Amino acid sequence: MENNELIIRNVKKEDLEQVAEIIVTGWKTAYKGIIDDNYLNSLTIEKRYNKLLGNYLEDEFIVAELNGEIVGFSRYTLYSTSNEIKNIDGEIFSIYVRPKLKRNGIGTAIFTYVMNQFKNNGNKSIILGCFKENYQSRAFYEKMGGKVIYEKQVERGEKEYPEVFYNYIII
Repeated sequence: MENNELIIRNVKKEDLEQVAEIIVTGWKTAYKGIIDDNYLNSLTIEKRYNKLLGNYLEDEFIVAELNGEIVGFSRYTLYSTSNEIKNIDGEIFSIYVRPKLKRNGIGTAIFTYVMNQFKNNGNKSIILGCFKENYQSRAFYEKMGGKVIYEKQVERGEKEYPEVFYNYIII
């Protein structure tokens, strides 16, 4: 990241196209060989943008900006959405960093910001799901202190894939 200042702020409507591009590029990069190619090839920035446009105000949604470019983001909720996992009071739905900018501290900055939001809200125990075979992301989540507590199958396209859920205890 050099000496540039990373700004973390709430998402704006005009950020959504860059966010959509990060999601699609991220999926096609991180999940190559994990998720079926037909599903990955069906992902488009336009479709993802339209989906974001319809729901970007539903949860907490922050972006990381560097020199006017959106370089990462996270969506999370300060409340539990899990019916299967007990004693959880918050959930991180996603943390993304532009693939070309990974390993520069952006993900750590986003994660730290989100965890501080949980702490300030009084949350005690949160979860984050990740495809089981996404070992690069899993290494990051474990480095940040997460422990796998649950596994389930999730459907993407016409296939099912194992997903693991990390638990973070907020002190």
